[in-house]
Amino acid sequence: MKPGSRDSELQQLWGRWMVLLKQLQEDPRVSVMLNSRVGQYLSRRPFSALALVLFVAMAALPVGLFLTFALVTITMSVVGFVFFEGFLLFVAGVTLLCVLSAVAFFSVLVSVIFNALFLTASGLLNLYGSDLTKQKIQKKEGEASAEEEEQ
Repeated sequence: MKPGSRDSELQQLWGRWMVLLKQLQEDPRVSVMLNSRVGQYLSRRPFSALALVLFVAMAALPVGLFLTFALVTITMSVVGFVFFEGFLLFVAGVTLLCVLSAVAFFSVLVSVIFNALFLTASGLLNLYGSDLTKQKIQKKEGEASAEEEEQ
């Protein structure tokens, strides 16, 4: 490479860079920012502006990763909470169903036992009660006939 061609390439590169900077400064959004107090402060202190630009550029990835992690964590927590609540409601519903089934079975069983005892007791009372009633009637008839005979 010739030293003259290298200088001309460097001047062309510098010229393109200046055109790009001029276009950037003429952008309305950039001009509003440069006319603000922060923009004027950073225009007077290029080292601080470069440090700020590097910090923002380098902090973008970690901040983006953190925000993505936070969003995913919150989403998973909400979804997990919904599924956990659904699971708890399912377990509570099955437990309630089992308890109500046990109560119904116990009620039917107690009802059957009491009905069996009632029928057995009433049958025994009818059987022995009618025999006792017959004996009392026969006794009264016997006493009445004995009194009639005495008279």
